[in-house]
Amino acid sequence: MDGRPSGGDVAIAVIGGTGHQGFGLAVRWGAAGLAVAIGSRSPQRAEAAAARAREIVGRVRGTPPPVVGYDNIEAARLAPVVVVTVPAGAHAATLEALAPAVGGKVLVDCTVPLDRNPAYAVQLPEGSAAQAAQRILGPGTPVVGAFHTVPASLLQDLARPVDCDVLVCGDDREAKARVVELARAIGARAVDVGTLRQAHTLERLTALLIGVGRRTGRHELGVRITGL
Repeated sequence: MDGRPSGGDVAIAVIGGTGHQGFGLAVRWGAAGLAVAIGSRSPQRAEAAAARAREIVGRVRGTPPPVVGYDNIEAARLAPVVVVTVPAGAHAATLEALAPAVGGKVLVDCTVPLDRNPAYAVQLPEGSAAQAAQRILGPGTPVVGAFHTVPASLLQDLARPVDCDVLVCGDDREAKARVVELARAIGARAVDVGTLRQAHTLERLTALLIGVGRRTGRHELGVRITGL
């Protein structure tokens, strides 16, 4: 067994899974025993990332997880849940390319459209990046915003718990429920924060955390909702 799932077994596709955030999510879900397809514009880079994920998780679990690499389109075709973790500059083009492959599926958007100025402000499209994704994909593909504020380096370190909340927003109740379960699979508490209109808050909050981290030298800041 080399850890490669068959197409019908893939639970999650992580588009942009060679980047820090996407790779961390793939590692966590692989450690939870979920079959993951890492997507990249380069299938060779995707499979290299998948091999690295199998190695990292295999050292902890004793067996390699079901993680495999494909190009973005093929990864999206294989999974019922597609997670987009691409840079903001590639966001619209990636979604337009994915549209034929994600109809009727749940799409999770983690994009934060950062402007890398000293304040790390967000440069939002109309509404938010997640709302832009919904406009591109149309009503047949429910978009859920989540995982913005979870530090990538924490996700990749399986020796530590995910000690923060995952804030989840979306307009489709069933789609949100599936994403809540994915958050629980990585060992985090999920908090439903409302409709997709709240994505602009999550995207701005992520920029705020990055800015605070730069000023304080602390780069694994997260969010926890108290009183629940």
